[in-house]
Amino acid sequence: MKKIILLLGLSLSLYAKTQTIVFGAGCFWGVEKYFEHLDGVVRAQSGYAGGNYDNPTYKAVLKHRSAGANVINHTEVVEVVYDDSKISTKALIKAFWELHNPTQGNRQGNDRGNNYRSALYYTNDAQRELALETKAQYQPLLKKAGYGKITTEIKPLVKFYKAEEHHQDYLAKNPRGYCPNHATGVKFGKEEVYHDSIRPLGGKEIVVIDAAFCPFCEKFKKEVSDGYKGSIPLRTAKEKALQDFTLKTKVVGTPTILFIVDGIEVNAHVGYLNAKKFYRAVGKFKLGADSKAFDVAFKKSTDRKFCRQYEEFKHTGDGVFIDKVSGDILFDTKDRFNSGSGWLSFYKAVDGATIEKADGAFGMRRVEVLAKKSGAHLGHVFNDAPGGKQRFCINATILEFVKREDIKKK
Repeated sequence: MKKIILLLGLSLSLYAKTQTIVFGAGCFWGVEKYFEHLDGVVRAQSGYAGGNYDNPTYKAVLKHRSAGANVINHTEVVEVVYDDSKISTKALIKAFWELHNPTQGNRQGNDRGNNYRSALYYTNDAQRELALETKAQYQPLLKKAGYGKITTEIKPLVKFYKAEEHHQDYLAKNPRGYCPNHATGVKFGKEEVYHDSIRPLGGKEIVVIDAAFCPFCEKFKKEVSDGYKGSIPLRTAKEKALQDFTLKTKVVGTPTILFIVDGIEVNAHVGYLNAKKFYRAVGKFKLGADSKAFDVAFKKSTDRKFCRQYEEFKHTGDGVFIDKVSGDILFDTKDRFNSGSGWLSFYKAVDGATIEKADGAFGMRRVEVLAKKSGAHLGHVFNDAPGGKQRFCINATILEFVKREDIKKK
C-alpha cells in the first residue's frame, strides 16, 4: 500500500507546474541552504553562471576573480526549481533581495571577487518583469536605510553549470561550515503593497494607460502592442496604478502611450496610434531623433560604405539580424554573403518579415526593402548576386544581431 501511495505521489508530482530561476547572492553554500528549505521549492543546487567560458570549475572561477577584458567570469549561483502553485515567483525574488546586500558590486561581505557578485538570471519574461519591478521597489527602501545603488546583474540565463558534488548540500555535510549572513535587514513590508500597481523599471520603458470598455485600447492591443517584440519593455496599466512616475501629460483619453526614462516621462501620445506611427515613435525614443539609425529607418537615408556597424557585423557567428525597433527577425546569417559592396548582403529575407516596393528616387529605378511590421527602411534588393540570385543590400545601423541559441530568449 505504501508503494502505491509513493508511486501515486511521484506521478502527481510529474504534473506539477515548475519554473527555474537562478540567484547569485555570495557564497553559494548558504544561499542553497536558504532556498531549499522554502515551501514550494522542489530543488536547489549550487553552480556557476553568467560567464563567457565553458565548463567552469570552482578552481577556474577563483582564478578569474580578476578577469581580463576578454573573460567574463562566472559567479557562484544557486539554481532554484519551484512549484509556482505553492510559491510565487514574486515571493522568491523578494526573498532573494532580502537575503543579501545587492549594493556591493564584486563582493558580498568579506568575500571579494567578481564570482561573488549579486545576480539574477531569469528563464522567462514574467520573471524578468518581476525582477525589475521588485528592484525598483527595493531600491528606495535600501536608500532610506543608508545603502547605495543596487548593482545586481539581471540577465537571461544562458547556461547553468552544476558545481562539483562536494559543494552540493555543503552545510548539511559540514554543519560547522562557513555560512555568513549578508542580509541588510531591509524588508519590503507594507511599503511594497499596492493593488495592481506598477512602479518604474529604471531605464527606458513604454507604459500604455488603458481603461475598461475602451474600444480604441482593445484595437491598439490587438493591432499593435500584442505583436510588439522590441527590447524596450512595454507595460499596460490603469492610470491609478502608476506609482512613483513623474508625468507631464494629462490623461484625457485612452490609450495614452507614455515614453519613460527612469520613471520620468520624456514623450507621450494621447489616443490610438496605428502600427506605422507607433513604431516611428518607438524608433525616435530608442534610436534618438538625430541618430543615423533613425535617419536610415524613417528618413530613407543610407549608411556610408563599410560603416562601423557593418564592420562589427562581419565578425558575427551563427544567428539572426533583428529590427532594432520592432524586434522582429529580418535576416539569417545562413543567407548572408560578402558582396564586397560595403553593405550587408543577403540572398533573401526571412519569409514574411519584409515588403518590397518600387523606388524611383534620385532618378533611379530600384526596389526598396522595408520591415513589414515597423515600416523601417532597410535598403534595396538587386538582381546581381552570384548565380543570378537576388542581393538584399541592407543598412547595418537599423539591425541588431542575436546568436541563434539566444533567439528563444528574445
